[in-house]
Amino acid sequence: MSEDTRPERPDDADPSVDPGPRFRLGFVPGATPGKWARTWEQRLPRVPLDLVPVESADATTALRERTVEAAIARLPVDKDEFHAIALYDEVPMVVVARDHLLAATEESEHVTPADLAEDVLWVPDDDVLFTGDEPRPGTAPEAYDDGTGNLVTPAPATTAEAIAWAATGSGVVVVPMSLARLHRRKDVVHRVLDDGPEAPVGLVWLRDGLSEERGELVEEMVGIVRGRTANSSRGRAGESARASTKAASGKKASGGAAKKSGQPGGRGGAPGARRGAPPGRRGRPGGGKGRGKRR
Repeated sequence: MSEDTRPERPDDADPSVDPGPRFRLGFVPGATPGKWARTWEQRLPRVPLDLVPVESADATTALRERTVEAAIARLPVDKDEFHAIALYDEVPMVVVARDHLLAATEESEHVTPADLAEDVLWVPDDDVLFTGDEPRPGTAPEAYDDGTGNLVTPAPATTAEAIAWAATGSGVVVVPMSLARLHRRKDVVHRVLDDGPEAPVGLVWLRDGLSEERGELVEEMVGIVRGRTANSSRGRAGESARASTKAASGKKASGGAAKKSGQPGGRGGAPGARRGAPPGRRGRPGGGKGRGKRR
C-alpha cells in the first residue's frame, strides 16, 4: 500500500470532496491503545484514527509497507530503521492448569523459576519473551520420532495453543501479563514469575519515508503517548489549541480595554459625574440640600 493511499469512497460520495487524511495505528496482541485513541479523537476530530491489529512478528513489516503509520509494538526494534519510544515493561506470568500445585497459591503470590524445575515449558512459535539466550525455567520438551526416523521437538504454533496445552497439565507457559489476561481460560490460572524476562512495549515508526503530512500526524501520536497537553503538542492539534488560547486572550484583553474607555459596564464618563446620576444632572449650584432663599 502506497503511503498516500486514501480510503475508497462510497458509491454515492461526492468526488469533489476530499475525504482528508486518516491515521492508522497498529497494535500487537495484548496492547490496549484505547485511551490514546480517545485522546486523539478529542484533539483531532477531523482526522479519523484507525486501530489496526497486527501480530507481534509483523509489526515492523506493516510499518515498512505503510499499512500503518505507527504501531504499539514489542521492543526492541532496529534503531537504524525505526524510531521507538518505550512506554512500559510487562512482567512475565506463568500459566498452569487449574489442578497444578501452583494453582493452590494466592493470586498475590509470586512464583520463582525453582518452582517450575520439574515442569515442561512450552514455548510457542509466536513467543515474545525468550527471543535470545535468556535462561528458561522448567525443562525442555522431549523430542520424538515422527515416524520417518527424524526427531521432532513439539512446539505449539501460537500462544493460545500453548495455553491450551498447559490446561491439559502437560506443561506450563510463560507469557507477558497482557497475553495471560487476553487468553484467560477457566481451566488455567496465572501467577507472576519473579526473575523472568520482561516484555517492553513502545510506540514505533519509520525513521525515513513518511510524507510531511504523515510525519505531522505521527508527531501528534508521539505527544499523546508521552502525555503532552494539547497546548504543548508540537503538531496541528497544538497549533489549534494555542490559536484558540490566543484568540480567547485577545477577546479578554479587548473587553478590558472597552470597559476602561467608558463602554457599558465601565467606570468612565465625564469628569465629575456622579455614579447613578443621569448625564448633565450634577445637582444644584451651592451643593445644599434645601432650596435657596427668595428675595
